[in-house]
Amino acid sequence: MDFDFTDDQEQLRDAVRKWVDKGYSFERRRAAVKAGGFSREAFKEIAGLGLCGLYVPEQYDGMGMSPVEAMVVMEELGRGMVLEPLSQSLIAAGVLGGYAPEAVKSAWLAKIASGEALLVLAYQERAARYQLDICEAKAAIAPVGYTLTATKSIVPAGDQADAFLVPAMLNGQLALFLVERTASGVSSRGYGTQDGSRAAEVTFQNSPSSLITLEGLGALEHAVDIGIAATCAEAVGVMDKTLAITAEYMNTRKQFGVTIGSFQALRHRAADMKMQLELARSMSYYASLKLNAPAPERRAALARAKYQLGNSMRFVGQQAVQLHGGIGVTDEYIVSHYFKKLTQMEMTFGDSLHQLGEVSKRMQDTAGVFA
Repeated sequence: MDFDFTDDQEQLRDAVRKWVDKGYSFERRRAAVKAGGFSREAFKEIAGLGLCGLYVPEQYDGMGMSPVEAMVVMEELGRGMVLEPLSQSLIAAGVLGGYAPEAVKSAWLAKIASGEALLVLAYQERAARYQLDICEAKAAIAPVGYTLTATKSIVPAGDQADAFLVPAMLNGQLALFLVERTASGVSSRGYGTQDGSRAAEVTFQNSPSSLITLEGLGALEHAVDIGIAATCAEAVGVMDKTLAITAEYMNTRKQFGVTIGSFQALRHRAADMKMQLELARSMSYYASLKLNAPAPERRAALARAKYQLGNSMRFVGQQAVQLHGGIGVTDEYIVSHYFKKLTQMEMTFGDSLHQLGEVSKRMQDTAGVFA
């Protein structure tokens, strides 16, 4: 199989890497964290590169690209630990483009592509524990459209978003709705997260909403799988940079008059980090290539990928801290922030234990052997 990237994909990677290196320094990121964990200015710069429109069809002013291009972009954003949630724009564009009626597409897709509107997935509830079919949110038919009552947790940039994709029960069936932030009954409480980004508890109280699809579970599963693929790619970028920082430290830090990178035991640990990184990279490729597969195949593939990425993220992050010693956990030193990023991403869209259960549930006759 040919894993070489096309010239256009490499140019896209180069453009994003240049922006991260020159326009999103560690100092700028620290300032964004202190300001709350989200920068609308940085988000507009990302949109200015066309990245918010990767999954938006060209007829709605998007780029109409594939999951491979999104993977390339998310890897580079991961290298810079970019706080602004581009993955949420990918999810919104993919879900609206694939499931929403034309009126909703016309109203929102062009705004997503331009960065004018940030739409985020608000699906987590306290009782669900990553189970997508457990939903206490309720929707009802109104004289005009629908109303929605719900409380959703850990919504990315939830107090900054312009609209939400919200699953809710309608007549005993899970459906998916779009709710604008300015709608009546919408309130949010924002807070910083472990990695410095921003999330919120969002409450909807009889809030007017637009129906995206009555087949809400299928759309929600697809949305989460888009998020998993983006998270896997982003994690590869984070781990790649973490390993590079660790190798540089080992080649400059001296003990007993020589660099610690010359110690065989430590070199073996760095080699193990590299092995985990490359295993994660291959599974990230697998996730992106399976993103447009039929739903059962896609769900199984994304669970496998996220499980492996979770293991790799934990190993690479922990080894990086161990090889740095005490400085590795100080807020002033950059590797501690990469470690926190990896720790949070391991739990995003289902932690490793949950994904192991998903893989096990789908083994059936093949006992997990890939067909």
